[in-house]
Amino acid sequence: MATVSVVGNVVRDPELRFGTNGGTAYAKFSIAVNRKKKRGDDWEEITSFFDVVCFGDMAENVASSLTKGTRVLVTGHLDVTNWEKDDKKGTAVQITADDIGPSLKFATTSISRNPSNGKEAF
Repeated sequence: MATVSVVGNVVRDPELRFGTNGGTAYAKFSIAVNRKKKRGDDWEEITSFFDVVCFGDMAENVASSLTKGTRVLVTGHLDVTNWEKDDKKGTAVQITADDIGPSLKFATTSISRNPSNGKEAF
């Protein structure tokens, strides 16, 4: 499975929920990724939106750490879903995150380590 990395701004605060199978935490949010493309002598700004989902401890950390406007780096894999509603067909692309971190290009941050629960830490 191919890994992707994207850098963008959080569009809305992450939503933390708990699944019905065992109560696993998961968080969903969207990011906007901006890039510029040259058209003739002018530059055009293009924005792409990606839905992101993460699970477990990462989901809880994301929900307590990220807010709308935060610039983040998301690494994960793409999940593509085809859908049909009211005779319209479409495709949704979601990133299932393996790791998420703050971008330090325009900001600073401080890291506080969560207590170990027997899982591998950095």
